[in-house]
Amino acid sequence: MWAAAVATWTVTEGVAIDHTRLLIMIALGLIAASIGRRRLLSVIRDWLPFAIVLLVYDVSRGAADLLGRPTQWRAQIAADRWLFGGTEPTVWLQAHLKQPFAPWWETLVSLVYISYFIAPYAVAGALWLRDRGEWRKFVLRFVVLSFIALVGFVVVPAAPPWAASQCTAAEVASGPSDPGCLYTKPGSAPAGGLLGRGGSYRKGSAPWIERISNRGWLKLGVPVARSLIDEGQAGVNQVAAIPSLHAATTALIAMFLWPRVRRRWCIPLLAYPVAMGFVLVYSAEHFVIDILLGWLLAGAVSVGFSFWERRGQRRRHNEPAGSGAGYSGCAEIVPSPVEFRRARRP
Repeated sequence: MWAAAVATWTVTEGVAIDHTRLLIMIALGLIAASIGRRRLLSVIRDWLPFAIVLLVYDVSRGAADLLGRPTQWRAQIAADRWLFGGTEPTVWLQAHLKQPFAPWWETLVSLVYISYFIAPYAVAGALWLRDRGEWRKFVLRFVVLSFIALVGFVVVPAAPPWAASQCTAAEVASGPSDPGCLYTKPGSAPAGGLLGRGGSYRKGSAPWIERISNRGWLKLGVPVARSLIDEGQAGVNQVAAIPSLHAATTALIAMFLWPRVRRRWCIPLLAYPVAMGFVLVYSAEHFVIDILLGWLLAGAVSVGFSFWERRGQRRRHNEPAGSGAGYSGCAEIVPSPVEFRRARRP
């Protein structure tokens, strides 16, 4: 009954990406799966951390204004151009790949982009049903990563590429977080705004940077999904770019599942954060520096929690420092730095 209700809801109302509807759907699914297995109230108790994270994220937009922190508009552009020898990657990709209408492969772009809104909760739901100990480890990582990112959004509000393309230097000279140029028609900024036009574009395609993460939904014939995503994007923090929470979350999922999945999942697991990184840059959602900082944050959180968990396990079992069970799954193919150092010890 739950699966039929979700399918009907998705067909009639579109893909659920708004936080409230998504959590309701997942919670009801877990309650249905828990009948006869667990106390149903445990779903609400265990999933409250996700609701708190999403609530805090939604109010982070006002926190930056409250602290009076100026929004970064130029630093990310300078960093990307330094990394790529004077070329801005989003401008280069859209100039070479963007077409007048969404090609077939932009359906994959839209699917990868929207997976961020679903993947961490789907992974958490599967872990909760299979092993609450592993679920707890993942949830702690996700919550800590999200709150660190939220602090970054408040302390260093930063504009994404699509916003920089719509605003001129004069319009954002004072570092505003919500200038009027964010709501102007794409391409209306003289000379392509802060990003510039960046050379010749494909014939027929708009010669400016566009936010195109949702064009693939029209190719799939699901316009209601695109309209819902556009509406959701307009209501969230538009200057929450550093670090990229899309990149950080997908990298965290890959790092957490890496030693826990069978080998056939290793390549898709490795490809997921890489694909997300390409999608974010190509669709003008993030600069490359945002993604690198997101990956760095995911790595720091993963290493920190792994160290803390191993230390706690040694204390409980009175194990020597070099002992402990090795990783399985993909870690047998590419070991973690910790396991690599252990293997080299005499």
